[in-house]
Amino acid sequence: MANETVDLMQLPLPQLMSVKDTMMEELEHLSASFAQLRQIQVKFQEGFVCLDSLTPQSEGKIVLVPLTTSLYVPGQLSNTSTVIVDVGTGYYVQKPIPDAKDFYKRKTDYLKSNMETLQNTISQRQASYRVLIDIINSRRQQERENKN
Repeated sequence: MANETVDLMQLPLPQLMSVKDTMMEELEHLSASFAQLRQIQVKFQEGFVCLDSLTPQSEGKIVLVPLTTSLYVPGQLSNTSTVIVDVGTGYYVQKPIPDAKDFYKRKTDYLKSNMETLQNTISQRQASYRVLIDIINSRRQQERENKN
């Protein structure tokens, strides 16, 4: 189906309201997606920062190991030269710390690029939504004037 341009001024008010509802749902979805990407980016940034705390001097220290988001168990650092990295979809890879840092930096940069694109899309949709609201308000004002 080809993208067609529709003159919003020609649409009846009920159809304009339907378009408004659709646009609002789309904006909510895009905003939720942006928030999710931001949370993922923060996790990658935290992973990058945590790698800086792993030094040869930390070997043998007791740490809390997360089993779930709310359950931690004590553990002991036995190797500070490699880490296990969650590469997504349930896969984990053992990597040397410099490679793990590179992985987190690439993921963070990739997410930043996607977030910038998504933010531009959200801004464009918000501008279109504001124009639509102005048209709806103008149409309502015209209907009130026509009744009087």
